[in-house]
Amino acid sequence: MTLTELQERIRAMFGAKDSRRGVEGTFMWFMEEVGELSAALRSNDRQELPLEFADVLAWLATLANIAGVNLEEAMQAKYGLGCPYCHQTPCLCAASTKP
Repeated sequence: MTLTELQERIRAMFGAKDSRRGVEGTFMWFMEEVGELSAALRSNDRQELPLEFADVLAWLATLANIAGVNLEEAMQAKYGLGCPYCHQTPCLCAASTKP
């Protein structure tokens, strides 16, 4: 599944509800899911980890849908040529530099 397909699937399933909830409410749900992912990572719960990663990605796609951002295009624009700073793959930036 591509990022565009993911966004389309999330929009088809939840688009009306997501629109009513808006960015602020959706962001709160997203952050809750990030917290659940954090807990699963800390406990190294191998059964929960894939589910929590999927939830975080789904809520990120929801936020992108509400904001009118195509995640696939955004990722290609920022990371399609490699590191957004040094443009290399793998990144050759100093360890203290983001990313």
